[in-house]
Amino acid sequence: MMVSDIVLERVIFMDKYFEEAVNLAKVGVENNEGGPFGAVVVKNGEVVGRGNNKVLINNDPTAHAEVVAIRDACRNLNTYDLTDCIIYSTSEPCPMCLSSIIWSNIKTVYFSSDRKEVSSIGFRDDLIYKYFEENKKDILNATKCENIKCNNLLKEYKNTIY
Repeated sequence: MMVSDIVLERVIFMDKYFEEAVNLAKVGVENNEGGPFGAVVVKNGEVVGRGNNKVLINNDPTAHAEVVAIRDACRNLNTYDLTDCIIYSTSEPCPMCLSSIIWSNIKTVYFSSDRKEVSSIGFRDDLIYKYFEENKKDILNATKCENIKCNNLLKEYKNTIY
């Protein structure tokens, strides 16, 4: 097999996964479940998790397509560790979704629309990026407070696992 054949094969598979993610997003929009976002988690060439944005239908601001797909993959694989999985998303994952992807040990993400394109249709991911970049207190005022009970909770947990 030549390099160009390998690249072509990869593009064909990517198109297949993106097509499924797009179809999930379209169904979600048609059913008024949430925004135009879909995602699939793939392991060894097989789709193991599917998700579309379900923020509206679930009244859950965390029910983004990537998170829904990760939850589905974890349920289907009976593990929280998605090492060796790849996620395909119709749009660039927001910071919350990126965190979920990292926590689940997925190391590869493919996406199509970027954050600027998503912002241009009214989604507010830019607020989160501004918060991280500029520590904007008008977006979120997060303050570290000392509490002995909270601190002890971590110490007690650490002692149970080590």
